[in-house]
Amino acid sequence: MKIAVLAVQGAFIEHEKMLEQLGVESFEIRQKKDLEQDFDGLILPGGESTVMGKLLKELDLFEALQEKIKNGLPVLGTCAGLILMAEHLSNDDKVHFGTLPVTVKRNAYGRQLGSFFTNAEVKGIGEIPMAFIRAPYIESVDDGVEVIAKVDGNIVGVRYGNQIGISFHPEVTDSLKLHKYFANMAEQYTITKQQDHQVGAA
Repeated sequence: MKIAVLAVQGAFIEHEKMLEQLGVESFEIRQKKDLEQDFDGLILPGGESTVMGKLLKELDLFEALQEKIKNGLPVLGTCAGLILMAEHLSNDDKVHFGTLPVTVKRNAYGRQLGSFFTNAEVKGIGEIPMAFIRAPYIESVDDGVEVIAKVDGNIVGVRYGNQIGISFHPEVTDSLKLHKYFANMAEQYTITKQQDHQVGAA
């Protein structure tokens, strides 16, 4: 099993270190030829979503990754990664991958609460530390989207099939729980893919 980490901009190295601690192989996606590798999950890190969206198109990565997500590749989007996945942004008319049927508000906490730490429950994972850094939050979700985390009444984590979108940064805390949960999703995806291949070959 191998997990790809988008590494065109933002806090990607921290995610790689988390996966390394779990014994999960990872590699960086920086250019189109990196997509030639086979991988079982994708992490879209925090950073500047506008810059990431621009680079994804300039580097000709956008359509291929969007297609993989639509076809069931497990994806974890943190902070800017959540914005890249969202179908709607309430305070921006730009949509990137648009694979996650939610409405997200960018920089939702404003300057006073620009960055803060808390502990909260994530459904299926348990209580984990959460670091919010100029974070968005999810204003609304469409049918089929499961809310997995809330902080102060605001939705900060969702799951939609193969996609997990969160407002916070688990990679700057000392908890591996969320990355482990995602790695298990990727492992399950690999098993299903192998089973489908065997059925197809039979």
